[in-house]
Formats: sequence, structure tokens, C-alpha cells
Amino acid sequence: MAESPINDTREFHFTAQDFERIRKLIYDRAGISLSPVKQDMVYSRLARRLRATRIPSFNEYLIRLERGDDVEMEAFTNSLTTNLTSFFREQHHFPLLAEHVKKMGRHHPISLWCSAASTGEEPYSMAMTMVDLFGTFTPPVHILATDLDTTVLQKAQKGIYPLDRLEKMPAETVKKFFLKGAGIQEGQAQVRKELRDMITFRKINLLDESWPMRGPFDAIFCRNVMIYFDKKTQYDVLKKFVPLLHKDGLMFAGHSESFYHAADLFKSLGKTVYELSPQAKLLAAPMTNRRETP
Repeated sequence: MAESPINDTREFHFTAQDFERIRKLIYDRAGISLSPVKQDMVYSRLARRLRATRIPSFNEYLIRLERGDDVEMEAFTNSLTTNLTSFFREQHHFPLLAEHVKKMGRHHPISLWCSAASTGEEPYSMAMTMVDLFGTFTPPVHILATDLDTTVLQKAQKGIYPLDRLEKMPAETVKKFFLKGAGIQEGQAQVRKELRDMITFRKINLLDESWPMRGPFDAIFCRNVMIYFDKKTQYDVLKKFVPLLHKDGLMFAGHSESFYHAADLFKSLGKTVYELSPQAKLLAAPMTNRRETP
């Protein structure tokens, strides 16, 4: 007996078996654990890929992915990656970041890592915080901004945003850090070049066995990413953070994320800010390995 589709009124035949195959592919690729309630979202996003590739069914599309089409696998991953972000999201973290960097001292260049950069609002918020802290547009700070989604990284690197994305920031902040467009660029604004120069954007999959940088980072932002991972995947990623973080460094997580299951690695300081546990500090990156980004 043939398996019935999840909804037989849809443009493409989409079965529960198709959804399970998709769940496995995205978990293996990006560590994302899709819950059953995401079926409509998955169909909507991937139906666009079927139209774009002119593949007539989910079964044929999934066969193509399972056979190792790297180009389409990247498009598949980009389609299912959630990229909700905004400038100074979870605003309380940025004064804490500034206070932390100030405590770390100004005797060495500061290295920060935004591990889920999305369209760039988070690393640019970090950069603005550093400019204000040091009182110069050329602070001794470098920010590595990474993401698995190549589409959003391209947008982030350009640093161009619709004006409505800037509305929640004070007018003086917008004036200080953005250049408003004119003519065909009217209604948009670009982040100042000095901020863009502070940031290196790179594609990195947090699930890769190794990452192409050594650290140490003075702080790592990994916010609103772990909620898509199961506990084992979360632990594996956190374990790989340890040797890249300065022994006195901090990790910033999202408001709905907690890592009690990784208490041997990180200790909560409250407000979803973490420091290395005493035993993990023994494995932290020494200062002699000062940052090397890909």
C-alpha cells in the first residue's frame, strides 16, 4: 500500500517518509533537529527549490541530495537555516561584552568570534560596541563572523540594510555608524567601512570535526543556535569551543539556551553568559596562540 501524502492538495507530493529523509539530511549536515511540527515550514521552503531546479517530486529531489550533489546540498541547507536576527538583539549582552573587554586589558589585540553571524546584525553590533568602548573607529579588535549559510554571509559582508531594520536603534547611533543611500540606494543604509574592516566573514559549519582557526578568542557569541541542536550535538560544539577560548574568556548564549548538561565545560554567570569551568580552563587556549582566522 502506497504511503499517503501529508497533504494531498499541495503542488508537490510530500509524504511523511520524505520528511523523515529531510530530517536526517539536515541533521547530518547541520546538526539541526527538526520537530514534526515543522513539516509545513519544510515543505514551503523546499518547494521553492523544486521549482528552481525543475525537479517534479520530493522523492527525486532527495535522491539527488543523497547521491551527493554538493551545490544543491548547500542550497538545501540555506533553505532550512533560520536567520532571525536584529541589531543589538538581547541588548543586555553588549554592555557585558564591553565590561569584559575592558577587564581583559588593552595590552593585546582583542579577538571576538560571532559563530552564527546570519545577515551580519550581530557582529556589526559587537563592532559598534567596541568602537564606543575604545573611543575610536579603529580599535584593537578583530571579529571573526561565521555562518553555515553562504547566502546570508554575502549579505552580511556588504553591510547594506533597509532603513526599517535600523528603526529600533537611537538616531545618534544610526548617524554615527551608517551611511544612508541616495538615488537607487534610497531607503537603504550601509554600515561604515571602518566597521566592515574590523570583521572577517567566513563560512564555517559548527558540526565540522575541526575548524580552521586557533584562537584564543576573548569572547564567543553563540546565541540562538544551540536551540536547533540536540543535547549531544550541543555538548560536542561546546567542547570544541574550550581550546579556542582564552582561559578568562566568556561565551554568550541565547536567552532560551542553558547548558547544565555541560557543567564540566562551562559555568553560568547568569544572564546567559558563561565562563569556562575550572577543569576546562586547563584546556583553554594559551596567549601564545593569539588569533589566527581562516
